Amino acid sequence: MTTDSKLHVYDVLAKSFIQEGVTTCFTLMGDANMNWASKLASQGCRMIYVRHEHCAAAAAMAYARKTGDVGVATVTCGPGVTQLITALPAAVRAHLPMVVFAGESPIKMGWYNQMLNQGPIIEATGAAYHPLHLPERMPVAIRDAFLQARREKRPVVLGIPFDLQERPWAGPENLPTPSQQLLPKLSPIPAHPDDVAQAAKLVAGSLRIVIFAGLGAVAAKAAPACRALAAKTGALLTTSLPARGLFHDDPYCIGISGSFSTEVGLEYIAQADLVIVVGGSLAFHAGGGGQLWRNAKMLHIDIDPVAVAQGQEVARNHLRADARLGVEALTAAVPERSNKWRSDAMATRIRDTKADNHVFEVEPDLLDPRQVIATLEKTLPKDWELVNSGGHCSWFFAQMPSRPQEHFLTIREFGAIGNGTSFAMGVAAARPDKTVVLFDGDGSLIMHIQELETIKRHGLNILIVLLNDGAYGSEVHKLRSEGLPDTGSVFGRPDFAAIARGFGIEGKTFTSIDELPKRVDEFAKKGGAAIWDFHISDRVVSPTIRKAHPAKH
Repeated sequence: MTTDSKLHVYDVLAKSFIQEGVTTCFTLMGDANMNWASKLASQGCRMIYVRHEHCAAAAAMAYARKTGDVGVATVTCGPGVTQLITALPAAVRAHLPMVVFAGESPIKMGWYNQMLNQGPIIEATGAAYHPLHLPERMPVAIRDAFLQARREKRPVVLGIPFDLQERPWAGPENLPTPSQQLLPKLSPIPAHPDDVAQAAKLVAGSLRIVIFAGLGAVAAKAAPACRALAAKTGALLTTSLPARGLFHDDPYCIGISGSFSTEVGLEYIAQADLVIVVGGSLAFHAGGGGQLWRNAKMLHIDIDPVAVAQGQEVARNHLRADARLGVEALTAAVPERSNKWRSDAMATRIRDTKADNHVFEVEPDLLDPRQVIATLEKTLPKDWELVNSGGHCSWFFAQMPSRPQEHFLTIREFGAIGNGTSFAMGVAAARPDKTVVLFDGDGSLIMHIQELETIKRHGLNILIVLLNDGAYGSEVHKLRSEGLPDTGSVFGRPDFAAIARGFGIEGKTFTSIDELPKRVDEFAKKGGAAIWDFHISDRVVSPTIRKAHPAKH
């Protein structure tokens, strides 16, 4: 970079982001970030201009998860920053690296309408906040923010007063060394032989083993090693919800472990006497709040194994290692087992048993969501990118066992609905050559319905599959289980197909699944964006709600 009297601070800040390899930024402009955002765009960064600040952050979350790189978003000061507060805790808990360029009010003014002490608000979410008030040091501070986001795997928010951004640049000629060149090149951690021997002894004394893989196993590419250990010990395979599909083509995979388990999966997990957790955080919902494996010992293979997580005791046996190297070492140390728990009959039962066999009386002209998902499972192309949102409907959407993990995304760490559209936009930006399918509920979709305009304007290839029960499904079923009126949780069914067309994209209402294969084929040929609104019965209750909230009357 050369000194140029015409350069402003915002020019150099934009160059600093470009040097960090930023190619996509999710943006909502205001006074405190618009000059910088304009310069970032002019320097070749793809800008996705959203309609709500929350959506900028949430889309960057999905982009970070899908690319494995830092997600970047920008908002203005004051109200722009406060709109981030729901997205940031989820990003922190999901360990997603992000950098958010947020303005700050001008420091030269004694009063400003959007003035706010932004740091405490951001830090309350668990994200880091750095106020940058010395222009000459801002490029280094930006580099350090990317280093921190990458190393700590959490969001870093930069507050930069916009009057400082507008000053002529008077700092150094050259930008600092970018973060990618400074990150330590860390090799996978091998297991200690003593720990392997102890773990092998535990395996040898167990008869019914389940191997449970999380996102750490995905990152370490440990799936083949897990399969090999399962084959040698006769174990079954399962995953966390975010790692769903890691063993999608293995006949001994019982699906998701936790709140989204299938009927047969719950049965076999309850019989296990050892659960080997590979690269998983052992979150509360992954073990059904500790209820799924009451009779099993737990072995945690992880670079940071834990004994207690999210308020529950989770593992007393530990093997500290990279997920792949730890499983490979354990596999080498255990003998081949002759009396294996798994069998051909078990594989047949896993394959042929429905995720949920409970019988519900579905009203005429309404659909059973389980049948909708089963049909989509058969008809959607296998290489389409699937995004599962939150809420009651998400249990049904998760039951697509043939779909590989690399084409699946869900982020649920804060329990908030309303994120699905943003997540789909983030995936579409990360995979521009793919069709993205968002699975969402009506209550969630309508929260940020304005982003349909963003999808249309940017030409994002997103098909929104809507399970529409005309209500907030979780609240409806919880209130009914308590014998309380469901007033306030039932809203009726807006015409989402007409809403979609109003934003310039395709919209269709489904009261039958007979024509679904034809519609999938048509959409695959033409692409674009659409809402498919499936009117489902609110009498069909997911197993998660049935177990947690049984009827009291």
